[in-house]
Amino acid sequence: MITCAEAVRQLWEYLDGVVEETDREAIEDHLSFCRRCCGELDFAEELRAFLAQPDEPNLPADVKARLLATLTELEGPA
Repeated sequence: MITCAEAVRQLWEYLDGVVEETDREAIEDHLSFCRRCCGELDFAEELRAFLAQPDEPNLPADVKARLLATLTELEGPA
């Protein structure tokens, strides 16, 4: 069983379909009971859909800065 931190750390790779099969199964097992991480997954899916829109959204500067900071944080260490 993986922790919330492990599930969230691998979330973007999971959505990209680039995690190993055993990791994918562990994440899906975790998501089957963890409401918090399901919320993280929902947010990530909505964010990806929003960012995939063909037109650049007109975001206020402070919102754009917070979004970029969040994405950088989610990327984790290089």
